[in-house]
Amino acid sequence: MSKTVDSDTTEENVDPPIGWEGQTLQEMLDESERLLEETDHYHGRETLELKEEDPFTYEQMFARVRGALVNARETALHVSASPIVREIGELSFQLYTPEGDCIAPSTGIIVHVHTGSLAIKYMIEEDYEHGRGIDPGDIFCNNDNDLGNVHTTDVHTIIPIFYDGELVAWADGVTHEVDIGGMTRGHDQVASTSRYEDGLYATCEKIGENDEVYQDWRDRAQRAVRTPMYWDLDEKCRLSGCHMIRSAVKDMIDDVGLDQFKQFSREAIEEGRITLEERVKERLFPGTYRDASFMPVPFEEEGWKPTSKKNMLNHLPVEIDVEADGTLSLDMEGASPPGPHPYNSAEGSMQGGLWVSLTQCLLHDGKVNDGSYFAVDANFPEGSVVNPQDPSLSYHTSWGSIMPTYNAVWKNLSRAFFARGFREEVVTGYSETGDTIQGGGEFDATGEYFPVGPFDLSCQGLGASAVRDGLDHGYAMWNPESDMGDIEEWEIVEWGLPFLGREIKPNTAGHGKYRGGSGWGALRVVTGTSDMSLSKHVRPGVTFSTSGLHGGYPQATNYSVRAHETDLHDRFDGQEEYPTGDKLPEDLEDDIDGDIVRTERGLYFPTTFDEGDLIYYHMGGGPGYGDPLERPIEQVAEDVEEEIYTPDVVEDVYGVVGELDESAREFEIDEDATEERREEIRERRAAESKPATEVWDEERERVQEGDVSEPVEWMYSGVLDQSEEWAEKFRSFWDLPDDFDME
Repeated sequence: MSKTVDSDTTEENVDPPIGWEGQTLQEMLDESERLLEETDHYHGRETLELKEEDPFTYEQMFARVRGALVNARETALHVSASPIVREIGELSFQLYTPEGDCIAPSTGIIVHVHTGSLAIKYMIEEDYEHGRGIDPGDIFCNNDNDLGNVHTTDVHTIIPIFYDGELVAWADGVTHEVDIGGMTRGHDQVASTSRYEDGLYATCEKIGENDEVYQDWRDRAQRAVRTPMYWDLDEKCRLSGCHMIRSAVKDMIDDVGLDQFKQFSREAIEEGRITLEERVKERLFPGTYRDASFMPVPFEEEGWKPTSKKNMLNHLPVEIDVEADGTLSLDMEGASPPGPHPYNSAEGSMQGGLWVSLTQCLLHDGKVNDGSYFAVDANFPEGSVVNPQDPSLSYHTSWGSIMPTYNAVWKNLSRAFFARGFREEVVTGYSETGDTIQGGGEFDATGEYFPVGPFDLSCQGLGASAVRDGLDHGYAMWNPESDMGDIEEWEIVEWGLPFLGREIKPNTAGHGKYRGGSGWGALRVVTGTSDMSLSKHVRPGVTFSTSGLHGGYPQATNYSVRAHETDLHDRFDGQEEYPTGDKLPEDLEDDIDGDIVRTERGLYFPTTFDEGDLIYYHMGGGPGYGDPLERPIEQVAEDVEEEIYTPDVVEDVYGVVGELDESAREFEIDEDATEERREEIRERRAAESKPATEVWDEERERVQEGDVSEPVEWMYSGVLDQSEEWAEKFRSFWDLPDDFDME
């Protein structure tokens, strides 16, 4: 509802409140937060009366809401033309209370359950109810990360749901766009250093009314992106799904009554809070768990701006406290300050990562909603890279901070699972999704621009557990329903970039008694296109972001390789061998001549590609668990036969010696040589091992003398300035002077 002015009396005529029982939305939000603070229960619901008195109706209502959300997703995705949405399912829908708390989500990119909540609460706190107006049929759009989003190319469409003049709920649909404008082509930019380079932003903007999108918004948005058709159809996809949800909610209220729907919506969230608390008590051993991840930013050679032409390293520490009463807290004190890169992450983005992680490890058998958010006390320090509180920064590729952070979270939780005896719940981590290519070009045959953004990156290696190997090339932390998609689907959209091959990537899986899941790679060729620009992003190589557990190894770091001015077409004409991948580093050079650029950096900034040029990218494996020498020899042989590892690697790491028959893919083990090799490894370990005190002395001396690399020095300098609390702990641990610093 909006505010109007009588021209004769100059008095404001304020429409009645749209909240429940005559309240404004701000009053409802204030009351909800007050009751949670006073009672530790969502909206003060100390008992779940509907669930206890009529459990069948309660569960039926939740199933009905959940079913409506999933149905909206599965139907609306066919409206979209983007394979990122249609083929991979990069969308989700959520239902919220009037205050903006999630009642239930659909399947899909459920990392967005709480980001939509933040956007709604922003509109409430900015008094849209009396300013901009919130009316039946209104349409709002947001992709501003500071207000409630994960990263810039995730776009939300949000609509209010009214019943008899009351706002009873909100519906939110979010899709990942193939292009958002910005300084470079692609959906996850690597070159952005500020908001003004990120592309199109909608800051909780009203973009339509009476169920129709404004013409001026439609024109502005489509003219702001490189792919207006995909934008238009994705927007229709989100809006149609929200309208389906609105109809389903109204039908439910017609059937059960408004009062029962209100009661249900609040009890469902409280049940979600209770469920997480119970899972923590049941499955996690009380204690304090600490780990840290690191995000390299190797921009010295790649960076376009003077401020970003440096090699940086982001520190992402995680401390988790598990209490016996089910209380769970997360603290990232000591995180690096924000920087001149696109990996800055808003607090809401980090909350989204926490939420999607908890639903997979603690809430996979419970009701999934904002209840779990209310059950966790999280600190993402203001002014840090995980909560900059600065809208001028670039947040375009915030996954560069989210994904490494939650590797540390998963490892902390896994230690708590292990200590409680839930060995099967242990997960050593995962490969971050980001080594694919992106960009775009113009197809010569039609003169049309086509985007490049294959979302086959959603199939990475998952880490091992304490009882089994990790999942091969089939996991993405932000979407539990990983899907690589068909090659043909990507080639239809990315006209000038057909595949030459897709293959398992040997030696990417982390080693251990239980190995991590394996990664894979693909080789593509540029053809029939001009003005092709491509880049690689997020997984920069150079360092590990995480390690294995209990003696397990980290997964392999990634690298990049591409070939320009090749003789590929000559090889085609002469029916000669040509490359189909880079299965082992330097394989590509065996079957192609040209200007081959190979670097340990897994990323590169936008680069021009011409006819016949080759682009190789590969996905990572997961970390391993346990001592590799404890892995059964028969399983090592299977790993070699299935191309998870090569014979030289298993000899060096597992001490297994044998001969591989390439044609039959059979690995014959030399048992005597294997026993001898394993004994050599054990003897070498004993000879090279040192007491922890000696290692501490050596590392302390390095710290004192500043004997660290430039990126590490950059990291420590920033963190010591950023957090006095962390600096005190650091100086205390290493027994350093109170004024110790790194410049």
